[in-house]
Amino acid sequence: MQKKLLMLSITIAISYSNPAFSNNEYELLRQEIELLKKNYEQRIQTLEQRLKKTEEQAQQANSTAQNAAQKLEQTELTSTASNRTDNSFNPALSIILDGRYADFDNDPDAYELPGFSLGGEAGLGKEGFSIGHTELTASANIDDQFYGELTVAIHEDDNETEVEVEQAFVQTLGLGNGMTIKAGRFFSAMGYINEQHEHAWDFADAPLIYRGLFGNKLLDDGLQISYIAPTDLFFQLGTELLSGDKFPAGGNSDGIGAWTAFADLGGDIGIEHSWSLGLSHWEADDIDGRTSGGHSHGNEEHEEVPSFTGESKISALDLVYKWSPNGNPKNHNFKFQFEYFVRDEDGSITMLNSEPLETSSYDGDQSGWYAQAVYQFMPHWRTGFRYDQLDSDNTGSDSDILEEAGLDDEGHTPKRYSTMLEWLPSEYSRIRLQYNRDKSYEEADNQFFLQYTHSLGSHGTHNY
Repeated sequence: MQKKLLMLSITIAISYSNPAFSNNEYELLRQEIELLKKNYEQRIQTLEQRLKKTEEQAQQANSTAQNAAQKLEQTELTSTASNRTDNSFNPALSIILDGRYADFDNDPDAYELPGFSLGGEAGLGKEGFSIGHTELTASANIDDQFYGELTVAIHEDDNETEVEVEQAFVQTLGLGNGMTIKAGRFFSAMGYINEQHEHAWDFADAPLIYRGLFGNKLLDDGLQISYIAPTDLFFQLGTELLSGDKFPAGGNSDGIGAWTAFADLGGDIGIEHSWSLGLSHWEADDIDGRTSGGHSHGNEEHEEVPSFTGESKISALDLVYKWSPNGNPKNHNFKFQFEYFVRDEDGSITMLNSEPLETSSYDGDQSGWYAQAVYQFMPHWRTGFRYDQLDSDNTGSDSDILEEAGLDDEGHTPKRYSTMLEWLPSEYSRIRLQYNRDKSYEEADNQFFLQYTHSLGSHGTHNY
């Protein structure tokens, strides 16, 4: 359009200098220029109107977007308020109801493991009906940096109901780089099943070696530091600095009374198979006054209680293999589990309450292992078999004191066969029937357990 106007202007200018153009021709050219100007102005006005309309539409779209954002923000605030009403900031509560009926051929109060001085909760428990190991757990993310958990256990001990703080710890969430720190009271990472709650065990009782070394379970107050490496295989390293106030250390310490180191490796073989391998070590170098059981003399007021002073070291190896068809364990799965422990102790044994005090040097060499296999052969049914065996070679300056402390193997190798059958109507319920042929001491014991375990409330997943 501008080019055409320019050409017409040039034509008019030529017409002034060239008398060959008539007045009529000049008028026609002028009219044509005026028409072109008019059309050009109309087109400019049209473009301006379209531009204005576009700007108005853009403003309207921006306003609509702002309104939508405001509505979304209000919805999120409403949702957050609703979640607060639903106790989202309160701890998640979990209750484990556990009970059993137990029957033994032998007297459970006379139970012993020759070569091992029992402590903690290492006994067989009450015969007949009892509430078993009931737990109440409260847990939650404290903020974006910390997680906290408290577990209170309720159980029977010597016909009395005891309530104890089993775990109470905080754990970091946001350290990054595979690092995690846990502080408080917690289950040690020593061994494989030690970090599991009792209701997650595949059998109603602990393996014999856990009973002999830890009094069923190793827990303590302290600090745990773990690191997971950024590798294709699962690879974890960690250490624990512990107070050493709990069995099997059991001495009073103002600082670090015991420590552990552990390493775990694991991975998958295709989609149906997985495995894990673990190594761990626990050590207490200055135990002063660890008390444990012994042989009862019938009068508790004057019973001579063995007390150990010295150093103790425990090393362990664990191996786990799991299979599930097509990687789906819901209907069918199989698990094989093996753990081996060895303990070396050097110190002295003193019989408390003896007059005068009787003391013997002590060099302890104890070991034990178990292997178990569990198979879920139907969607709601599992069965399993377990074998335990212990060995000991303990020496000292006074064999009578070692015998009183339960550290004489009496020429006997403790062993046990266990089998169980479970009905699992859901992931929250379990009914278990178990039989043990326990040859822990000279007269073999036939042990029967009928156990129920039910989970109420929030309940997280268990470790591998």
